Amino acid sequence: MMKSTETFHAQEDMSHDNVTQMPGQKALVYCRVSDPKQKIKGSGLESQEHRCRDYAAGKGYEVEAVFPDDVTGGGDFIDRPGMEALLQYLDDNVHTDYVVIFDDLKRFARDTLFHWKLRHELATRHATPECLNFNFEDTPEGEFMETIFAAQGQLERQQNRRQTIQKMRARLEGGYYVFFPPVGYSYKQVQGHSGKLLIKNEPFASILQEALEGFASGRFETQTEFKRFLESQPAYPKELPNGQIRLQRVKQLLTRPLYAGYIDKPDWQVFMVKGQHEPLISLQCYERIQQRLKTQAKAPARKDINEDFPLRGFVLCGDCEKPLRAGWTKGNTKLYPYYLCQTKTCNSYGKSIKRVEIEGNFETLLQQLKPSKELFQLACATFKDAWDQKATTLKDQVEALKSQVKKLEKQIEGVVDRLVNTDNQTAITAYETRLTKLEREKIMMTEKAQITPKPLRPFHEMLELALSFLANPYKLWASERLEDKRTVLKLAFSTRIAYDRETGYRTPKISFPFKLLGDLAPSECKMVPGGGIEPPLCYQNWILNPARLPVPPPRHRV
Repeated sequence: MMKSTETFHAQEDMSHDNVTQMPGQKALVYCRVSDPKQKIKGSGLESQEHRCRDYAAGKGYEVEAVFPDDVTGGGDFIDRPGMEALLQYLDDNVHTDYVVIFDDLKRFARDTLFHWKLRHELATRHATPECLNFNFEDTPEGEFMETIFAAQGQLERQQNRRQTIQKMRARLEGGYYVFFPPVGYSYKQVQGHSGKLLIKNEPFASILQEALEGFASGRFETQTEFKRFLESQPAYPKELPNGQIRLQRVKQLLTRPLYAGYIDKPDWQVFMVKGQHEPLISLQCYERIQQRLKTQAKAPARKDINEDFPLRGFVLCGDCEKPLRAGWTKGNTKLYPYYLCQTKTCNSYGKSIKRVEIEGNFETLLQQLKPSKELFQLACATFKDAWDQKATTLKDQVEALKSQVKKLEKQIEGVVDRLVNTDNQTAITAYETRLTKLEREKIMMTEKAQITPKPLRPFHEMLELALSFLANPYKLWASERLEDKRTVLKLAFSTRIAYDRETGYRTPKISFPFKLLGDLAPSECKMVPGGGIEPPLCYQNWILNPARLPVPPPRHRV
C-alpha cells in the first residue's frame, strides 16, 4: 500500500449547471502541471479540472475527489505526490470501482515504462483510466497505439530537456549563471546585459565575503569555526530551526568558484568561465581556500571558550603541558573564577589558579612585547624599504606572468591537437584531464597578470592596522570582543604557552613579526617593559608627517 505525501482536495459534486443528476459511476480527477508558467496558461490546474468535470458531467459520472500535482515531472511516484495520494485513496476505498479522468495522455505520464507501470497500478485497484483526447482499448491494436503515444510523449520530454540544457549551457558559456541564485546573490535585470544578472544581495554578501576571506587567511582555522561565524550573524539566513547551518552547506560555500567570479559546470563541459557578475572574493583567495581544505584537518576552536575565560585552551599546565580548564567556583556569597588542571596523572591536578593572577601575568607579558621607540622606527623604515622594493619588482613579475600565460596557451594548443588526432579512449581521458588542468593554470596566471603594478593605497594606509598592532598588541587584547583577544593569541605567539603555578609563564615562542623586531634591535635597544615609552604616539606622528621620521641608524643589508 502506497503512502500519500500530500493531502488531496476533495469536493462533492452533486450538481452541474443547475441540472440534478442521479448518483452514478464514481470518478476521480487527476491534474498535473510540469512548469510554473502552466499555472497561469490554458493548461493550468484549474482549466484541466474544469475540462475533466465537464467530461464527467457529460458521462454522468459523480466526481468524488480531485488530485493535483503542482509543478512536477512525468516520472515515478516519488516525484508526484498527487498521484501517490490518488493511489492511496483507491486503497482506502477498495470496495468502490472508480474511473480516473485526466485531461491529456501527457498529463498521465511522459515515460513509456512508467506509463505501463501506472496502468498496472490502477488495474490492480480496479480503477479504469479515461482521457479526454484518447480512447483506451484492451486490444492488441489499442495497446500498440497507446505505446506509440506514450513513446511520443517520452520523446518530446527528452527533446525538450536537451533543448533546455543546450540553451542554459550556451548562457553559462557567456558568463551568465542560470540556476537558483546562491546565498549572497539575487537576480536583477541590468541594462547592457541580456536576461537577468546576478547582483550582490546585502547584507548576506558582505557577511559571506568576510567569512570566506577569514577562512582563506586562517582567521577561521576549521570549517566548524567558519560555520559558527555565520551562525553568529543574526542577518545571515539559517537552515535549521535551532539557528544552525548544515556542514554540507558550509562545504558548498567554500568550494563554489561562483563567489570568485567564475562559472564551473563540469558535467555540462563548462570549465571556469569568467562570469558577468561581480565576485565576492578574488580567484587567489578561492585557491587559498581550496588548498586549506586539502590540508590536514585541525581540531575546531572549543565552544566553551567565552568572554569569561579567553585563555582557556591556550595556556598549558606547567607540569603536564595539557591545556588548563576554567570555571566558576561557588563561595559563601558569590562565584569565583579559576583556571585549573584536570589531568589526573598531573602533580597539579585539581589545584586552581586565580583568574586575576594568570590573566594579569599574561597582560604583563603582552606589554613586554612592545618595541621601544627607536626599534619601532627602525621597523617602519625596514617595512617601507621592503614595500618600495616590492613595488619596483611587481612590474617585472607581471611581465613574467604574461610570458607564462603564452607558454600555457602553446601547451593547450598542443594538447588539443593530440586530442583531435587520437581515437584511444584512455588517451582521450588523459588529454581532457591535462587540458582542464592547463586551462585552470592559465586562468590563475591571467588574473595575477592583470593586477596593477601600482598599489591601490599608500604604504601607511595599507599597513596602518598591522603596524598599530605591532606597536602595542596589548591594546587589541584590551578590547571587549572575544574575537579580538583570540586574534592576539594567534598573531603574537607561534605556539601555546605554559604557566607554572610557582614561577609564572615560561619563555613563550613569539610569532615571526615580533621575533623579527627582536632580531633588528641593536645591542643598546631592548624591548621596553610594561609602562615604557608609548610607541603609537611615534607611529601616529609619522603617519601624519612621514618627513618627521628620524633617520634610522645604519644597518647591514642581507
